[in-house]
Parts: sequence; C-alpha cells; structure tokens
Amino acid sequence: MTKLKHVKPVDVNGEFQIGNGRFTLISGPCAIESEEMSLQVAHELKEICDELGINFIFKSSFDKANRSSIHAPRGVGLEKGLKILEKVKNEVGVPVITDVHEPWQCKEVAKVVDAIQIPAFLARQTDLLVAAAETGKVVNVKKGQFMAPWDMKNVVSKLEEAGTDKIMLCERGSSFGYNNLVVDMTGLIEMREFGYPIVFDATHAVQKPGGKGTSTGGNRDFVFPLMRAALAIGVDAIFAEVHPDPDNAFSDGPNQLYLEGIKALLSEAVKYDELTKNG
Repeated sequence: MTKLKHVKPVDVNGEFQIGNGRFTLISGPCAIESEEMSLQVAHELKEICDELGINFIFKSSFDKANRSSIHAPRGVGLEKGLKILEKVKNEVGVPVITDVHEPWQCKEVAKVVDAIQIPAFLARQTDLLVAAAETGKVVNVKKGQFMAPWDMKNVVSKLEEAGTDKIMLCERGSSFGYNNLVVDMTGLIEMREFGYPIVFDATHAVQKPGGKGTSTGGNRDFVFPLMRAALAIGVDAIFAEVHPDPDNAFSDGPNQLYLEGIKALLSEAVKYDELTKNG
C-alpha cells in the first residue's frame, strides 16, 4: 500500500494547522452577495464544524472575475467585500480566505484575510504568485484545469523563491473535452509529494464549464462521491461552496451545496476521514 508523503503542516493564524489530523473545511458561498447572507452561512458552518470537530475557514469571493458572460453578477467588489469578510472574521470568530486576480490586490486583501487563494485560471501567473507569497499569508493555489499535477512543482518553486512555505495545493478537476471536467485522484498523491497540504475542491470538480452557454453548469449530486474518494486518499482539506439557495446564487449555482444539507454530508465525511487516518 502506497504511503502518502508526510507534509509540513500549514499554520492558520496560530489557530490550527492544516495537514495535521482531521481534514479542514474551506467553505462558504461562491461569491459575497450580502453581509447578512455571509454572516448567516458562516455562523451555521461554524456551529456545525464545532460540533463535528472540524477546523473551518470561511471562503467567499469579493469578485468573480472569470465569469462566462459580461452580464453575469460578479460580487460586491473589493472594498465592500473586505469589510464583510472582516466582520465575518471578527463576529463569527473564524479565519477567512478569498480570491485575488491581480497582484496589486494582494496587499489590500492581506490586511483582512488569513489566507489568499489563487484561482485555477491564474495558477501560472508569476507576478500574482509572488505578490501573494510576499504578504506572508497562507497561499492556496488551485491547479489549472489545463495543468498536469506535476506541473504544480513550478508553482511551488515560484512561491518558495518568493519567500514562503505557507503553501496549499488544490485539485479542482481537469478539462475533459468540451464543457466537462474529470478528477484524476492519483493527482492528489502526485501533488502531495511536493511536501505541502493538499486541498480537494469538491464543488468546482463537478462543474460543466460554460455548459449553459452564458453560465457554468454542474451536478452537485456527484460532490459527495468525489469527496469520499479524496478523503479515502487522505487529503488535508476539503473545499466546498455552500449557499442557502444555490439555484439563485450569483455564480456556480448548479454545483454549490444546499446549506440545509451540509451537516449530514460533513457527518459522513468525518466517518470516512477517520477510517482513512486511523487505518
């Protein structure tokens, strides 16, 4: 049986480590739509994670820059988005993470967040990676849909050369023909060989990119089977976007999970995680 390489745990703001025990949940609505909804989701997820013994990072994006259509809603913008994330962080008492799309955003975002996320389409953007690394925050890089797992070695090298070892690598599926993604589970093992915690993005992995013409489609029914497979391999964190009303979400509605059903799903996830880590 292949043993996963030991990884150096990533410290999240002194609160907990990723890569040292039970999986961490990175979760929240795909886009920040309002302060009220962000706080609602964060409070409920925090309560569930506390009950299940899961470390939790709240995720939501102030801007969804990679939309299919120019007319699609993108979020509340940088200034308002950071104010909402700061309120979530302080009021709910959880670390927060958000995406950046341009190097200049990194310093501003780092004033609030505990971790910075690099979108998959931008995983090879050197200036963006360097700017994120130089903030001193944890950097979670999503593997591009167009990249092989071993190509992420170059991403790791860029971040290390820029002075950080607070790195996480995230699998979110690979392009499989037109408007489709597939997850190669062996890629999780390949990327973990670089010595950093691995994240599995369970909701973006079931996308149908551009599948609805002017928006992305998907099938949330496949989220848990893929999550279960990733936990069986031994990933360090699960990324899963949730929403009170996904079918009317600003973005990624078809693959976001219903908030009301997340406790049952996470309860099952904990069981699989324990089986894997306890043998």
